Amino acid sequence: MAMMSGRPSYRALVNDGSARGQKLPPGITRRVASYAKPHRRLIVYFLLTTSVGAAIVVANPLLLKAVIDHGIIPGDSRLVVALALAAGALALLEGGLNLLSRWLSARIGEGVIYLLRTQVFTHVQRMPMAFFTRTQTGSLVSRLNTDVVGAQRAITSVLQSVVSNLISATAVLVTMLALSWQVTLVALFLVPLFLVPAKLIGRKLAGISRDAMDTNADMSSLMTERFNVGGAMLVKLYGRPEEETAGFSRRAGRVRDLGVRQAVFGALLFSMLGTLTALATAMVYGIGGLLSIGGAFEVGTLVALATLMARLYGPVTSLSNVHVEIMTALVSFDRVFEVLDVEPRIKEAPDARPLPEGPLSVEFDGVSFRYPGAEEVSVASLEAAPQAQSGGDTQVLSEVSFRAEPGTMVALVGPSGAGKTTLTHLVSRLYDPTGGSVSIGGLDLREVSMDSLRETVGVVTQDTQLFHDTVGANLRYARPEATDEEMEEALRMARLGPLLEQLPDGLDTMVGDRGYRLSGGEKQRLAIARLLLRAPSVVVLDEATAHLDSESEAAVQEALAAALAGRTSLVIAHRLATVREADQILVLEDGRILERGTHEELLGQGGLYTALYRTQFAPQGR
Repeated sequence: MAMMSGRPSYRALVNDGSARGQKLPPGITRRVASYAKPHRRLIVYFLLTTSVGAAIVVANPLLLKAVIDHGIIPGDSRLVVALALAAGALALLEGGLNLLSRWLSARIGEGVIYLLRTQVFTHVQRMPMAFFTRTQTGSLVSRLNTDVVGAQRAITSVLQSVVSNLISATAVLVTMLALSWQVTLVALFLVPLFLVPAKLIGRKLAGISRDAMDTNADMSSLMTERFNVGGAMLVKLYGRPEEETAGFSRRAGRVRDLGVRQAVFGALLFSMLGTLTALATAMVYGIGGLLSIGGAFEVGTLVALATLMARLYGPVTSLSNVHVEIMTALVSFDRVFEVLDVEPRIKEAPDARPLPEGPLSVEFDGVSFRYPGAEEVSVASLEAAPQAQSGGDTQVLSEVSFRAEPGTMVALVGPSGAGKTTLTHLVSRLYDPTGGSVSIGGLDLREVSMDSLRETVGVVTQDTQLFHDTVGANLRYARPEATDEEMEEALRMARLGPLLEQLPDGLDTMVGDRGYRLSGGEKQRLAIARLLLRAPSVVVLDEATAHLDSESEAAVQEALAAALAGRTSLVIAHRLATVREADQILVLEDGRILERGTHEELLGQGGLYTALYRTQFAPQGR
């Protein structure tokens, strides 16, 4: 039904021919078919609709034959009127079937897109942090957009193209053979004349389309980098407007030129196909006319043959390219499956248990850790510059053992690269240790349910992440059921009461991209308010006061002291003044605990902690 005009689909002629050389993994066709199973009833309806539409393709020319041979020539006006009404009814039925076919195709296609996108999104959310540290975000988003849409075509567009064109071409060819085998042979003889320009110009159009997609992606990437807050600020501070405009103009000009070439070659292709159709029609009328004069068949048969022939070349031309179309769609499916087949290294145990409530201990027992290599957590095609060598050979933590008693504060200090942040990542199970175990409340985290762990452990990082949403929405991310009163109280505890009073829309005030409408200290305190709202049993603070001025830091320290009372906390701080009151201080160096004790005990040892302390406070004295 998609080919009733007699011309091939434009999209079917511009597929990327590079898919021909792709080697797909075994079983991919069966796996693709599994996505069609939820829609099998709709697919049956679609096939039935397409079959009826193919029958109408040949019914109209046959009606035209009957009108001429049995109505017009004999002068039977009643038959002419009846057949004309029948042709009109068929036209209405054809239009209705075409609409129904499009609707069914859209339902199937969008259903496949929905299923694939939700699967990929859900799967990616389960991936460990190591996956995201290696993956190029743009490439990952492309899998959810471009490749998923390409995969959809394997079930809908390709299905429609193959089934519709195959049924239509077969029905037309059988009907033509029944009317006149001589004219049918002439029509088949002319088929290569349609395939050659379709192949040559179609291949050229495929190259132009591929270049246009790449150039558009390049232009979009430039806009994305320049239009986000950080990029715009960099351009304002260091950029040169004239050069930025010139760079964008070059890309936009390339897109314009490719668009013009694409339009010209597309018009040339359809012009050539239209001309060939007209020439073929003239030839059929010439040869068929002679046969008709000789009494081989009637005039109506000749008109029907000419009409059917025009409806033969479109489906045949499209079918000639269907292999590339199917391969292109399967390649897109394979790229989506490539993401789905990455096994998450952090998994919830089948018999996972919830953590108990109340103050809980945190214990590291002989913990060693190295970051996993690229081949363990990532997909090479998702990395901006895939690394052949493994990055997981470096040991980050070695035989780390300590216990934080319920309700106590353990401070982690040491030079950069000592392993402090990595240690806190193990507490929230962003990674699993490669040796030893991490326990909370006496339960190994590998035996704990992920929901329970998220409820129990609250984290404030040095680089605060806020979504481009309202203040209230960013707070409710930690506790969706929180009331406005509870959020306002959390903001006041984080010493954001004055800011709350100044916000134009209160909790409904937008914070901007990554919270850029707020100052660094305000963003940090909003993150602390989010933690206070969550009220977890175990708190991890990774330089949580790093972006605060002295006055704000003192205020937040008071809020944190009240909030952390009765809760187990692990605090990373380069400012040693913030950890003097810690119940236990761990001094890390090269992934090992070098010293441990209270502030006074460590100063008395005269080791690394003493050296770090004197570096910070020597001018002020002890």
